[in-house]
Amino acid sequence: MFKKILVPIDGSDSSNLAFSTALELAKLSNSEIILLNVTFTPQAYWGNNLAYSVSISEEELNQLGNKIINETIQNSDLSNITVTPKVLSGNAAITILKEALLEKVDLIIMGSHGQGPIVGAVLGSVSQKVLQKSRCPVMITKMVGNDFELTV
Repeated sequence: MFKKILVPIDGSDSSNLAFSTALELAKLSNSEIILLNVTFTPQAYWGNNLAYSVSISEEELNQLGNKIINETIQNSDLSNITVTPKVLSGNAAITILKEALLEKVDLIIMGSHGQGPIVGAVLGSVSQKVLQKSRCPVMITKMVGNDFELTV
């Protein structure tokens, strides 16, 4: 089964759902969870262009990432589950894919923000890029709101 699960989180409800799903699966298969927050750096997307620079230190980015991780795991039952928190900076999709290879994970579980096919195709969502390029299975969890209706 799955021994090592990578769960990228960003503090959103959809990434919290991904973590909850990973916890349930980890309990069933005695898996380790790597909880990864990738902090945004404009340089990762646009290079070292002064027009896009932001004055935030690496330490502040790490603090923000750790805060997101702590908020995600609070009130979770982590008994008998190894959860390894990691904060990395860079392009989210590339960093997630590299971490999956480096850690030799068996599964990536991540949330979808549900941008839809048009916006996702134009902007390119992180989950879509990871799903396309990953060498291991990827599970995408999706939030379903109260006003969701399936029409055929």
